[in-house]
Amino acid sequence: MLFRTKLLASAALFSLSATFAHADGHGDMSAETVVASVNGSEITLGQLIMLRSQLPAQYQQLPDDVVFNGLVEQLVNQQLLADTLEVEPKRVGIALTVETRSLRAGEVVNTLTSAPVSDEEIQAAYDTRFEGVEPDTEFNASHILVETEEEANEIKTMVDDGADFAETAQERSTGPSGPSGGELGWFGVGMMVPEFEAAVMTLEAGEVSAPVQTQFGWHVVQLNETRQTELPTLDDLRSELVSEIQQQTLNTMITGLTEAAEITLPEEGQFDFAIIQNLDLLED
Repeated sequence: MLFRTKLLASAALFSLSATFAHADGHGDMSAETVVASVNGSEITLGQLIMLRSQLPAQYQQLPDDVVFNGLVEQLVNQQLLADTLEVEPKRVGIALTVETRSLRAGEVVNTLTSAPVSDEEIQAAYDTRFEGVEPDTEFNASHILVETEEEANEIKTMVDDGADFAETAQERSTGPSGPSGGELGWFGVGMMVPEFEAAVMTLEAGEVSAPVQTQFGWHVVQLNETRQTELPTLDDLRSELVSEIQQQTLNTMITGLTEAAEITLPEEGQFDFAIIQNLDLLED
């Protein structure tokens, strides 16, 4: 059964007294409602709810009755085992201190991140991000790739004399784009080798370049058209901007707390960093 503790072989190993609240619906229930007790130690509805919220995703999909009964059994078995611990090891207290600190800090972070962020703050963050940012230019070009400068000059002359660029690319280009008429599609600055990019940027739409040499061979390039990229809208970035504002708020809070606090940090060389792997120090 789900959550069963196999260390306990039989229900006869313990005496369980369960107290269930008999209320009409859930209206009278609270986190303090006692679901079960083990030798006087209470297991509450709040404990079950908390434990369920921490279950792995595959358990979250199970029917509520299966999860409820499984969690009760798990908590009962844990309490039985916990009650047999006569001396609490030092590592348990250390773990509780670490967990308590983490949970308390997490509550502060949750409070900050759940606070509403105003439209004015989001707009200001958006304006700051794109202040002075100009849209990038993208290019749509085609090319004919050949091995020699002589071939490239010949093709350039043919195109200048009226030969169709796409048909010529299909017939003469050795590049992989040849069968598609030499079309390269849209690309931005930095996406092509420097010599090719420099040639493209000197052209007007519809213009054909002089032969250009790159590491791949000789190119005759035709610029088909250009366009300006559109900046993302505020709505596109709303969630990202909200997270950014919340993170800035948290950072500001930590900075203020740090400046106001008396903090002592390790001195350089005070510790051998490998000491954090020494689990023996957690023993009594």
